[in-house]
Amino acid sequence: MEALQATGPSSGSSSGRTAGRRSYEGRDALSQRTSGVLLHVTSLPGGRLGREAFGFVDWLAAAGQSWWQLLPVGPPDRHGSPYKARSAFAGWPRLLGEPRAPVTAAQRLAFRERQAYWIEDWIRLGGRDALADQVRFDREWARLRQYAAARGVRLLGDLAIYVALGSVDHRAHPRLFQRGLVAGAPPDAFAARGQLWGNPLYDWPALRRSGYRWWVERLRRTLALFEAVRLDHFRGFVAYWAVPAGARDAASGRWRPGPGRALFDAFERQLGAGGPSAPGRPPLAGVATPAPGGPPAPGVTAPVPGGPPATDVGPPMLGRAMTLPLIVEDLGVITPPVERLRQALGLPGMLVLEFGFDPTDPGSPHRFDNHEADRVVYTGTHDHDTARGWYRSLGVERRAFVDRELARLAVDRRQPWWGLIELALRSPARTAIIQAQDLLGLGSEARMNDPARVGGNWRWQLEPGALTADLAKRLLELTQAAGRIAGGGQ
Repeated sequence: MEALQATGPSSGSSSGRTAGRRSYEGRDALSQRTSGVLLHVTSLPGGRLGREAFGFVDWLAAAGQSWWQLLPVGPPDRHGSPYKARSAFAGWPRLLGEPRAPVTAAQRLAFRERQAYWIEDWIRLGGRDALADQVRFDREWARLRQYAAARGVRLLGDLAIYVALGSVDHRAHPRLFQRGLVAGAPPDAFAARGQLWGNPLYDWPALRRSGYRWWVERLRRTLALFEAVRLDHFRGFVAYWAVPAGARDAASGRWRPGPGRALFDAFERQLGAGGPSAPGRPPLAGVATPAPGGPPAPGVTAPVPGGPPATDVGPPMLGRAMTLPLIVEDLGVITPPVERLRQALGLPGMLVLEFGFDPTDPGSPHRFDNHEADRVVYTGTHDHDTARGWYRSLGVERRAFVDRELARLAVDRRQPWWGLIELALRSPARTAIIQAQDLLGLGSEARMNDPARVGGNWRWQLEPGALTADLAKRLLELTQAAGRIAGGGQ
């Protein structure tokens, strides 16, 4: 059957104002039982905005999906990684569907006024047509967002925690970054020498003295593009792994304390529903800030020998959650302070079904029987193998265990990837996200990123016509059965 098609709105149908509108309907949507699909713009046929993007929105709507999750949309590094962007604010011009569309002098001036915090740095360091390309990007993005909203589809973005070494932000704001240390992850069962990422690390005391202005403006910009945002590497805001610059691997790194609760309080005060637009709103309850060199304040966690340092996370917010539409990526080394901060902020964390089939870890939060409502469940993410590739990679005993679990949970065993899709949709987690590759039953050749290798990632694209009306119908039926049609309740 032919794939669903759409032409989308005309190039002159939007002024781009919607993309900058202060609106957090996404927070309410995250409290409902909904689902969506993970597919980056570069994975569309052609890898750009325009006709294919509008067509994908139509397919999502036909399949009963409420979310289109994307990866960061900034200009990637030379390997194509959107998590090492050349700017934390600018959109990638190569995503433009109409890269030569005219831009007037009035549009340039208006954009410079709206985006004054960051655009001058991008103009100075971003190369020829830097300003005009950003006007085009916001214009095209606004049309896509309007088109999706009219069809009941919301855009879910991704905010990488770090910027690239030598990025516009790193060069324009050097005082906000440490010298002599770079980002990484500690040794674990998957990487005996740890992971050396190489991103510059933030100077959190310097950021704190500025009221976290750079971070606030970065989140403001991201929330102007998306209805909700996934916050990458959440545990790094509690404590992060710092590696000496020039090290050959990450084994020589050590834990250092992050900003903890203070950064999120700054977000809420400046960007939340009761921010500056509501004068006189009191500070968030339960903020605990230790004085430099003084005794720890209430709610400061004690250090664990050999683990991350003590961090100010503050006591629970006594029912007052953040009003911002954020999801936190809380995968990896998650200690009790990380979980306490997430719960105190009232933000949903992540579950990955591929992690939930370890017979030696029945208490894993990723195991289906342990899923909770305040989570977003994934079959897998961009950093993981596809569901089919993962299943094929399992040893005989582990695969047999997965088969038994799928049988026990009464889902499709003939196509285990569809079994995982059905489990994600049936999960108590309020939001379920399916990788597009899993819907198509693709193997490891369609994996988006393998963190263990530097090159060869971020290249996978849909074949034209791959997402058919029959596939939309199959997903719609499972979504309806799981009670995930928006507005359908529990």
